[in-house]
Amino acid sequence: MLQGSANEGHALRWTQTLLACGVTSGPLFYIMAVAQMVTRPGFDVRHHAISLLSLGDLGWIQTSNFILTGMLALLCAVGMRWVLHPGRAGTWGPLLIGIYGVGLIVGGIFHPDPGLGFPPGAPAGMPTGMSWHAMLHSIAFYTAFLSLIVACFVFVRRFTSQGRRGWGIYCAATGIVSPLLIVLGTSITSWAGVLFALAGMVAFGWVSVMAAKLVLDRNSATYQVH
Repeated sequence: MLQGSANEGHALRWTQTLLACGVTSGPLFYIMAVAQMVTRPGFDVRHHAISLLSLGDLGWIQTSNFILTGMLALLCAVGMRWVLHPGRAGTWGPLLIGIYGVGLIVGGIFHPDPGLGFPPGAPAGMPTGMSWHAMLHSIAFYTAFLSLIVACFVFVRRFTSQGRRGWGIYCAATGIVSPLLIVLGTSITSWAGVLFALAGMVAFGWVSVMAAKLVLDRNSATYQVH
């Protein structure tokens, strides 16, 4: 009995650690991004996407930010699998979060093309063409983002089946608002950078909130059992 309790406690700690990676992923990404926004010469969040921070002499910081956030998302996906499987959202939820993590890692490895005057010395306008690495960056970004949108609705089904209407509404709102902000960003170019950043903040933040929710649910269930 004692051995079983010890193993159960060990598994719980590992699960909490993995989910904590997801909790920290969104805030950490934006703390690092905002710190660069206000210190990198020539960067204007109204016009420049966060991805452009991966260019220039200090671009390694944002590259590391993408890769680190992606790795945290992958670890979170493992934790989600342990908690949710074989219940509702136990297969597709973690899988989609994992795809999101891979997308961020690939998006960090392959950089966008310089443009809109950033980094300093870059052409003032949009790039006239797209390099192969910028194309891979874009594919990775949209794959990651689409995965999160689909994941939102996977969790809508989970919470709806549990009678947690408020959480279901939150997931649905995230899955609608995030792509809407992206669409607005492509239309309102004078504020494209801000709208894209907000879209990411809503979506990345959702991952952190879901991870925190699972931690709380797990702790509550363990407490009730004991």
